[in-house]
Amino acid sequence: MTGLQLADDILSQIRESGGRFHEQSYLFMLAAIEYLQHQLPARRHVSGAELAWACRDFALNQFGLLAPHVLEYWGLRKTADFGEVVFTLVNVGLLSTQPEDQIDDFEEIYEFAEAFRSAHVWQYLPRS
Repeated sequence: MTGLQLADDILSQIRESGGRFHEQSYLFMLAAIEYLQHQLPARRHVSGAELAWACRDFALNQFGLLAPHVLEYWGLRKTADFGEVVFTLVNVGLLSTQPEDQIDDFEEIYEFAEAFRSAHVWQYLPRS
């Protein structure tokens, strides 16, 4: 992840709105959105499910096997937590939604343990 920082006033707004996750989780989400947008042929609105899978992929890209542990340290333990982060960022004016978007769009997209375990491809090197 790049060295993004949130301005103190934005962080204060996040805390006041009940933001319960580590500061890095909000930065991670903004970076994951950019990661996803770069995977698409053109920038567009994305669904909660698309963003949840992009968060998994981006975390694996950034942290490898430690990805689920890093996310857990930040308080992110299920896909619904991604929704809380997104809607907190919406509430402070950093993101926008479409009328049909709901926080429930992030519910039970995948189980963290299974999604992160199945995403890693083990490679065995032959002995010389």
